[in-house]
Amino acid sequence: QVQLVESGGGSVVAGGSLRLSCGASRYIYSTYCMAWFRQAPGKEREGVATILPLPDGGITYYADSVKGRFTIYRDNAKNTVYLQMNSLKPEDTAMYYCAAGSISLCRPSGSFTYWGQGTQVTVSS
Repeated sequence: QVQLVESGGGSVVAGGSLRLSCGASRYIYSTYCMAWFRQAPGKEREGVATILPLPDGGITYYADSVKGRFTIYRDNAKNTVYLQMNSLKPEDTAMYYCAAGSISLCRPSGSFTYWGQGTQVTVSS
């Protein structure tokens, strides 16, 4: 049973923007830490951003590499988590994955149980 469904990837020129979406079941959306990870070919997986569920849905974390450019946020009416990516750089090129994990440590180093299939983001210079 598919628990997380991503969409929104694509190809953009450096400086452009993309918004990734991650649809989840109501249970997962409302009880799990939600996160975005990425992995470029030949590189380790990197945690990009995380966000707690309500009532702490305003608490987020960002990797230094994306801070100030990316925003993670929730749409409670749609059970969807978004990653708004602005000022994209070629080094942002990667497969991006949505994940859901334990709220006890809502950081990339935490424990993530559910993973999406991934969506490709390609940024050209």
